Amino acid sequence: MTAVEAPEPLELKRLIERGGAHLEHRVAGRTADGHDIVVVALGTRDPSRPAIGFFGGVHGLERIGVQVATSYLRTLVERLRWDKSVERELEHVRIVFMPLVNPGGLLLGTRANPNGVDLMRNAPLDAQEPVPWLLGGQRVSSALPWYRGAPGAPMEAEAQALCRVVEEELLPRPFSLALDCHSGFGMADRIWFPYAHTARPIEHLAEIHALTDIFERSHAHHRYVIEPQSHHYLTHGDLWDWLYRRAEHHADAVFLPLTLEMGSWAWIRKNPRQLFRREGIFNPVIEHRVQRVLRRHVTWLDFLVRAVASHERWRPVGVARDRETAVALHRWYGGRA
Repeated sequence: MTAVEAPEPLELKRLIERGGAHLEHRVAGRTADGHDIVVVALGTRDPSRPAIGFFGGVHGLERIGVQVATSYLRTLVERLRWDKSVERELEHVRIVFMPLVNPGGLLLGTRANPNGVDLMRNAPLDAQEPVPWLLGGQRVSSALPWYRGAPGAPMEAEAQALCRVVEEELLPRPFSLALDCHSGFGMADRIWFPYAHTARPIEHLAEIHALTDIFERSHAHHRYVIEPQSHHYLTHGDLWDWLYRRAEHHADAVFLPLTLEMGSWAWIRKNPRQLFRREGIFNPVIEHRVQRVLRRHVTWLDFLVRAVASHERWRPVGVARDRETAVALHRWYGGRA
């Protein structure tokens, strides 16, 4: 199957054409095997306004992540044809989509890119505490899973493209957020926030908790588990840890990277035959379940856009920020600073 025959790149191309003048698009990079990495943006270019980025397909095998990000882009493209409220919202926020970070991996049906490198272990950042063998990232061989790449080698083209987009589009803004869409962990849908390289809480724990609070108050019946990734395992080379640390160079700016980790075990429980298909371990394969997943997560993505656009109304400052930090430490870290 070639890149033009794969349904996900075709759908992205159709959406770019349908979005017309509402969308900006460019090639953010090119993979070693010759595939373009496409980024799409819409909304204000005013650098004083906040921004949000949606990413998918970092692991090529996890097609559902590509589909969730692309599905929300489709929602915005269609609403722009009739919904004035979207136009008004886009005056206050910039939205960036990079729904297929690893096109070569998607075409090969592999977690890694065509060089055998796991992009989520590829950043030049080592864990500060022990990591699980293999799962935490290894440099032994690309024939083994979770390969980080050769010691001292530059990041892979796909990882560089993602980092370049984040550093150009998100980090310079006064407030920005990224959501990276993945699948394959447990029964529940989880929202993870950094760190992955250490169990230490991040500096912006208060903002994470305030965001969680307004979501839970606005969507009381949601089924997400919101938690630090470090509660489950630590890894070397996490791209979002790396970018969060890079954001420290932008004084007074806030960058919140989140990961949507869709619980693929729930799909397997409903259809155990998926275990006999490699793709079925990480993706729903029955059409009505795919549609159900896409419907479920559009609420979360839409909430994040609204929250970013209105960040000044809920972001804690001063004493309120100290209070949010204390509550968050109690909730997620047992009160440990």
